[in-house]
Amino acid sequence: MNTPESCLVDRSAFQAAKLGDKLSDREYWLSKTPQERLEALELLRQIAYGYDPTTERLQRVLEIAQLERR
Repeated sequence: MNTPESCLVDRSAFQAAKLGDKLSDREYWLSKTPQERLEALELLRQIAYGYDPTTERLQRVLEIAQLERR
């Protein structure tokens, strides 16, 4: 699987389109397997929220609650 550090932006590939133009994004993603779509989704999540391999697990949150004596 790709990591955000291994992905580079090709700045020479740029295409402008009008808002009314039909986009082929839907056909592109439907041509991919579910596994490829999930890998792309995970890559976008890592780019948006950061990726740190040392903290792949969920963070444990502890809270100390005071019990009231009856």
